[in-house]
Amino acid sequence: MDTGTERYFSLDRYWRRRVAVLAGMAGAVGALAWACGGGSGGGGEKEPVRNAGAIDSGVPAAPPAAMPTVTVTTTVTPEAAEDGGPCRARDLVFTMAASEAYAAGRNPRFGVTVVNTSTASCTFDAGTLSVVVTSGKDRIWSSGACRKDGSGKRTLRRGIPYTAAVTWDRHRGCGGAPARPGTYVAALKGGRTGQRIFRLR
Repeated sequence: MDTGTERYFSLDRYWRRRVAVLAGMAGAVGALAWACGGGSGGGGEKEPVRNAGAIDSGVPAAPPAAMPTVTVTTTVTPEAAEDGGPCRARDLVFTMAASEAYAAGRNPRFGVTVVNTSTASCTFDAGTLSVVVTSGKDRIWSSGACRKDGSGKRTLRRGIPYTAAVTWDRHRGCGGAPARPGTYVAALKGGRTGQRIFRLR
């Protein structure tokens, strides 16, 4: 091969290397541009970053704490009785005492006590006290029906008992036939006290 032919091939190899180098550089620049452009498509826009404070803006606010419950208690003071006025039935406490047995010739005697529990003094009609004696369903005697003296007004002070003695003459009714020996029951009229059972001998 002559000198001119060798020079021709040398130049041809030179320009081939130059083209390969330029092509490699162009490929590297293209790859860099693709990477900076955001990947495939190259025309997509970056998604804007949402405000972190607005992410939960649609969640309703927590309800306020429950308010404390206020309870109002009203105390009603009972109305006091008028000082010196008539006694109220609900303010009086009655008791009655009697022996369990009475010997022949001895009249039964009943002790009745009344106590005023109100805060004021009041007036009580002692004539309303009536002891009733029964035997079974038979009504034998009543002190209210056979009382000879008139009714009497008594002033009852708080807590100070008033005591009345009621005596039965052992006769049926007012001066009727003598009552027979046996078992009898005594109680205050109106059920103010419990019954007292006693025997006549």
